[in-house]
This record gives sequence, structure tokens and C-alpha cells, in this order.
Amino acid sequence: MLDFIVPTELASLPIKEFLRKSGLSLTLRRKIKHNGTITCNGSSIGWNEPVSAQDCITVAWPMECTLEPIAMNLVISYEDDALLVVDKPSGVMVHPTARQDGATIANGVIHYYRESGQSCDFHPVHRLDRQTSGLLLIAKNAYIHHLLSGQGIKHVQRVYQAIVTGQPQPHVGIIDAPIGRKPGSIIERIICQHGQEAVTDYRLITGTTLASLIEISLRTGRTHQIRVHFSHIGHPLLGDDLYGGPAELIQRQALHAGKLSFAHPITKEHLSIYSPLPPDMCSVLDMLGITHIPNR
Repeated sequence: MLDFIVPTELASLPIKEFLRKSGLSLTLRRKIKHNGTITCNGSSIGWNEPVSAQDCITVAWPMECTLEPIAMNLVISYEDDALLVVDKPSGVMVHPTARQDGATIANGVIHYYRESGQSCDFHPVHRLDRQTSGLLLIAKNAYIHHLLSGQGIKHVQRVYQAIVTGQPQPHVGIIDAPIGRKPGSIIERIICQHGQEAVTDYRLITGTTLASLIEISLRTGRTHQIRVHFSHIGHPLLGDDLYGGPAELIQRQALHAGKLSFAHPITKEHLSIYSPLPPDMCSVLDMLGITHIPNR
């Protein structure tokens, strides 16, 4: 359910146009029209009726979630009426797939919503690989998801930490190389001339000639972007055997989503949310004699 107060500049518009101007997607507007409810100051209003300044418009639509609620020990890093940020452990998928069902973050979040009395669906704003740990931003309804998806995701700064082989040169740089699907594979990606634009910023935090802790931010969000880009420049992630990284010290790619920074889609408040480097990556750094500090 969403509530809107009609601003003066949108007064006199029919309700359908008011909802469009307010940022509701076409898909959501159709759901509301055919299966939902719309009220104006507590009374029903027709789809073509005009609104007035300071009217309170309430829209609601039925939930369509078919995910099975499964209890999980979720680590919640931030929550309000619109958003949920979960600190995902490595080894857990974000969402069930045709090949992989069972306890995913999606199932755990739906269980959490049900147990806490919230009528919300699962709308991840971005994705993390199964073996990548860290912060996952989730919208609580389709409207918030629409605001943050598409062009909105460009304004969500995602900062990662990775342990890579050797020391990238220069220590601060940009990797700009298009990424496409590897022919014959449904999983692996490669650098290719006709791939999608992919741009990664990085800086060296600390390291030795053996390995380095790198801070990474994404300008684009391609599948396996960080993994492919660092393999491409000759510094694959530790544990990432798919892209040439050694797996002796850690059994998953050493990649952690450590920071989310963005303007709240409703309040416009600037939010910065952090997650500390997980124990398995800290242990690798300790074994290699690499000094590290919390990522704040």
C-alpha cells in the first residue's frame, strides 16, 4: 500500500496520470487498475477522475509472491518502511532458479516479513553471485523497486573489497573493457569487442607482491564484472578458479560487497551502510601477512 499527498503542480490531473507522474511503472499501474484499490481521502475514486491539491491518495494491490518462507538467520544491516538491506553470507543464492531451489535469501526475507507482520514482496535492486558476500539492497514493494531500478541504480554506489593475486599497476585505476557471454557457456563471461560496456574503478588498499586487498566501485553492473576484469588485467581474485584464481587459501572468490551509498528514494536522505570484511577473507590476509583495517 502507498500513500501520496497531491502537490499543487499535479492538481486537476486524472488519477491515472497522477500515478504516472508520481513514478509508478506501467506494470504496477495496470495491477492497481485491474486488481487493486484506489481511494482519495478515504473514498473510492475512478480511474479518470481528477485529483485536487492536498488530496490523500492511497493505492493498494494484491501480493503475488509465490516464494516459500524459510527461516534463516538473516543479518539485517538496515531497514525502514521502504527498504531492507541484508548482509548476505557467501554460499547462499539471492533467489531460487530453475536449477537451484531451497533456502535462498529470498526465502529467508519472505519468512522474516511474515514473522514480523509485514505485507511485502521480495524485490532485489541488484544481485550478488552465490559465493560473493556482503550487502544486498531490497525494495519492499514494486514502487520502490521501480524508483531504484533502471536509471536509479546508477545512483546507488556499490563498493566492494577483493583479494587479488599480485599488485595491480597502477595502484589506482579504471578497467574499461566490454563483457559478453563466452560462446558455449551459460555461466562464464569474457572480454569481447561486441560485449556490453563494463567499467570498474579500483584502488589498492594494502598488499604484498603475492596478493593485494583492493577496493572496487562499479560504474556498470555486468555479470561477473569484477571477476572478469581483474582476470583480464592479470590479477584474478583468490579462490576464483573459474577465472584463473588460485584456490588454495580460500574456497570461494574473495569478494565482499562492503558498502552501499545512496539517496533514499522517498526521504532523499543520504544513506551509507557498511559491512565488515568477513572472517574467511580476514584469515587469508592474516596468513599472507597483509595488515588490514575495517572498511569504513
